Amino acid sequence: MAKSNYVPLFETKQVKGRLLFRCIAASIFLGICFIVMYRVMFFPVGGKAERWTWIGLFLSELWFCFYWFLTTVSRWNSVYRLPYIQRLSQRFEKELPGIDIFVCTTDPLIEPPSMVVNTVLSVMAYDYPPEKLSIYLSDDGGSDLTFYAMLEAANFSKTWLPFCKKFRVEPTSPEAYFRTASEPLSDAVNVKDWLSVKKLYEETIMRIETSIKLNRIPNHIHKQHKEFREWDFVLSKHDHQTILQILIDGRDSNAVDIEGNPLPTLVYLAREKRPQHHHHFKAGSMNALIRVSSRISNGPIILNVDCDMYSNNSKAIKYSLCLFMDEKKGDEIAYIQFLQSFDNLTKNEIYASSFRVLQQLELHGLDAIGGPCYNGSGCFHRREALCGKKYEKNYKVDWKKVSDTKADESASFLEETCKVLASCTFEHNTTWGKEMGLIYGFLVEDIITGLNIQCKGWKSMYLSPERDGFLGVAPITLLQTLVQHKRWMDGHLQVFLSRYCPLLYGYKKIPLKLRLAYCPYNLWAANCLATLYIVVVPCLCLLKGISLFPKISSPWVFPFAYVAFVHRAYSLNEFLWCGGTFRGWCNDQRMWLFNRTTAYFFALFETILKLLGYSQLNFVVTAKVADKEALKRYDGELIEFGATSPMFDILATLAMLNLFGTFGALKKVILDVDEDLQVLDKFGLQILLCFVFVTINLPVYQALFFRNDNGKMPSSVTYKSIIFAMLACTATMY
Repeated sequence: MAKSNYVPLFETKQVKGRLLFRCIAASIFLGICFIVMYRVMFFPVGGKAERWTWIGLFLSELWFCFYWFLTTVSRWNSVYRLPYIQRLSQRFEKELPGIDIFVCTTDPLIEPPSMVVNTVLSVMAYDYPPEKLSIYLSDDGGSDLTFYAMLEAANFSKTWLPFCKKFRVEPTSPEAYFRTASEPLSDAVNVKDWLSVKKLYEETIMRIETSIKLNRIPNHIHKQHKEFREWDFVLSKHDHQTILQILIDGRDSNAVDIEGNPLPTLVYLAREKRPQHHHHFKAGSMNALIRVSSRISNGPIILNVDCDMYSNNSKAIKYSLCLFMDEKKGDEIAYIQFLQSFDNLTKNEIYASSFRVLQQLELHGLDAIGGPCYNGSGCFHRREALCGKKYEKNYKVDWKKVSDTKADESASFLEETCKVLASCTFEHNTTWGKEMGLIYGFLVEDIITGLNIQCKGWKSMYLSPERDGFLGVAPITLLQTLVQHKRWMDGHLQVFLSRYCPLLYGYKKIPLKLRLAYCPYNLWAANCLATLYIVVVPCLCLLKGISLFPKISSPWVFPFAYVAFVHRAYSLNEFLWCGGTFRGWCNDQRMWLFNRTTAYFFALFETILKLLGYSQLNFVVTAKVADKEALKRYDGELIEFGATSPMFDILATLAMLNLFGTFGALKKVILDVDEDLQVLDKFGLQILLCFVFVTINLPVYQALFFRNDNGKMPSSVTYKSIIFAMLACTATMY
């Protein structure tokens, strides 16, 4: 297309409100300067305890200031992308590229096959030519139950896909759709069809769940499908051959739905596993899919989604192609990350699982300075970039040539030849896992892979359409949430301490702002030390009679009050602007404290052990199922404490410590009537700090002493927390 006639397929617009943010950030920085001046000018010259506690608090404050600066970098300038799919259709309708979609699952007990089926069906029903779609399921558990669920999905898709077109279904996950939609009342024929498909879906899921409960495939099904013979040679989920089956061959003219329309290709893969080989979990599954798909369909664009994250927007593919296929800017894009949302969040997001501000502000900020990080799911990749190609300025894609890249061989031939590509030994002495595909050796293989791609000259972009592209399942218990955060933080810190540290690895490869913007995520775990100090030491110093802040009557109190108030007030404003509630913001602050004092601490500790060689890399999959009582408490926004864990020991002990500190301060104020004003003047900020922590921990006290349900804190945790807190207070006072 001639440049004079060029009409962009997307536009870039600035996020509003950044000028106000910059003014507030500048004023906070000025307040921080006064706080630093106070710490230096009023350094205690008295006792040893006073000096060391003062130094520790000063270092903690400096760390928070440094971390605030890093987060400010990514928020300084934000942009959002506005795609025009009508222009895409007008210009490239006959040249649309093939799309390979990867879905990864691990364990049928943790990630139920019925959930996997819904995710697969949702991506099969995209508003996109079905003959250009190829869906690949990687079953890392190698389960015949999951394979059976895929057979059922393949059969049901013949009815579901035309149903989605007829009723313009959104979302295209059957479970999510039938849970929220009402039957059409205007047309008796439509009502009959609607109810018929719903009944067919329910029967399909019932058969799948029955096989899961029985832990076996029905005999008549086993006899009908010779593919189940593969499991006769499976020794365990950690020791089996490659199992690859093309369940629907989209090239076959007989692969049609009930209305005669073509179906997408559907492939099941359980890559080879042997006890003597390391399998790299999700990264290994993804790399196996990249190799296998390159032989079968070889779509130039790859979408990967987690098995619990279904498609919520049937136009997501076309949105992403507006960016990839733009004549001026599209060729430099390696991947497009969609916003990740969850469909099971409570109104006030009790576990702060939405990352609302991060996804709606910070990632748009990253987009403005080089591109967002790859977040592991809901991401469209350029195959060449994911396979290690470096970006060159003269790089240009001819979409006509890559619009049809499927193999010509028979399905049976492809099944046999592709098994070699998913074997344990295929990667040996190659650059797979190093320069090609997802990078091995990290818990956050997605983050490190995205960074590696950006360092090869590619850019990335972030899309957050009005209708969310994907919806997933958030943890519904506190322990699940903390364990998930621990894994993330462990992986991020591991990246920072490796040769892939963005500050060093990205030197002269990506902009300085982007290198700095990666650091807040890499250093999440390091926040635990300063946070634990702020939570523990001021409280104990209050009992000891050591003042750590200026007097209420001193003018030096204003910088502390200003920075604390303005920073939190603006944080609340951001949260509300992003669609949250006031109670949701309070829960967000609570989880900020819970994570930093437990999950982040254990992540830091475990990372140090790994560096010293005392711990192995351990990928933990967050469970996607829970008992009905726990789910009921979650829906009622009651925090779930009903398990014993060292994390809960720490949470409860810190809560009791601040409660004792507050009681001790109140005792001084009440009993020393003549000196109560002096006490309040001298220790006012410390008392207020303890009171804030007590308020944040109200659900912990409720779980320790007042709740009777199964989600209450275990008695052993209660006893230990009281004993530990009393010992700490006693040791401080005497």
